[in-house]
Amino acid sequence: MKIHEYQAKEILAAYGVPVPKGEVVTAASDAKRVASRLGGTVVVKAQIHAGGRGKGGGVKLARSAEEAERIASAILGKPLVTPQTGPEGTIVRQVLIEEGVDIRRELYAGIVLDRKASMPVVMASEAGGMEIEEVAARSPEKILKVAVDPAVGFSAFAGRKLAYGLALDGGLAAQGADLFSKLYRVFQEKDCSLAEINPLVQTGGGLLALDAKITFDDNALFRHQEIVALRDLHEEAPLEVEASRFRLSYIKLDGNVGCMVNGAGLAMATMDIIKLAGGEPANFLDVGGGASAEQIENAFRILLADKGIRAVLINIFGGILRCDRLAEGLIQAVKTLQVKVPVVIRMEGTNVELGRQMLDESGLNFLTASTMGDAATRAVEAAKGVHRS
Repeated sequence: MKIHEYQAKEILAAYGVPVPKGEVVTAASDAKRVASRLGGTVVVKAQIHAGGRGKGGGVKLARSAEEAERIASAILGKPLVTPQTGPEGTIVRQVLIEEGVDIRRELYAGIVLDRKASMPVVMASEAGGMEIEEVAARSPEKILKVAVDPAVGFSAFAGRKLAYGLALDGGLAAQGADLFSKLYRVFQEKDCSLAEINPLVQTGGGLLALDAKITFDDNALFRHQEIVALRDLHEEAPLEVEASRFRLSYIKLDGNVGCMVNGAGLAMATMDIIKLAGGEPANFLDVGGGASAEQIENAFRILLADKGIRAVLINIFGGILRCDRLAEGLIQAVKTLQVKVPVVIRMEGTNVELGRQMLDESGLNFLTASTMGDAATRAVEAAKGVHRS
């Protein structure tokens, strides 16, 4: 789960990380009011769940309250296109009005989970203000890394090591070490998958989190209702929001072969084999191990809401989700939704013969396959309008 910059800064501030003064608003007149209160030069920052906002014109300086109002008026309610939004952009519904600061250096601080090492890794770099992926690709030696054993925690030594690695000294080194320690507490206590400050700026008064990005592990959100309350449904794809209502994992892609699978690993393998067969998957859809007939019908409805789908491939291993239950749900869904596109089914596992019998006796035109390869080939051919017996 993602949150906005201003929300990430509120969390950081609650842990004692210094952030600029500012306020989020939804109207241009309020932008003028906040800019007047802050005084001097302010920054108007569009709040969307995408990076590269500055490149898209979503971050601008205003040297007066009137200019802040004009900039906010030009941004609010308009689509902002960045390298991460796609050509359609994302509608800006709120802007952050923030005090201007005296920037002397731009640094980077971040924490991610290193899945290979099975530990969080705290990173620091003097190349702040750039995307960390670009720094890693061009100058990996500029990124300092400290792996943290969760059983031990983040040590004072690790904080000092990173601070000195950023060429901070004296009081700044102590502040930097303390900041890394607080950032790690946020990462650990809020069950984050990413906690990033970019840039972390050095000003005349010390260090300041000028921008912040935090994402959370969805599987841990049941522990953090205060985080769930920060979710902005406007920033998520409508079909993905609808899928989450029924506890379905759905991600829309750009292909024309719809996929319905149980189990994330099998879903990934299904998308791969569609590519190998010369097609393009239209989505990732995991109905889970214990899906009911109702969930399967809802999954089918969400799947077919994508008007670009030309065929559907259903690939199920019947373990917890029995094949007869799958067949029941599919028959009900196809009849209720009046499905017009070809549906290819490959299933194995518990009650598979009963499931196949139910499909055969349904009177509906399902295409069955015995292997994943055959199923993918049939689905890709169907999507291209190729018919075979």
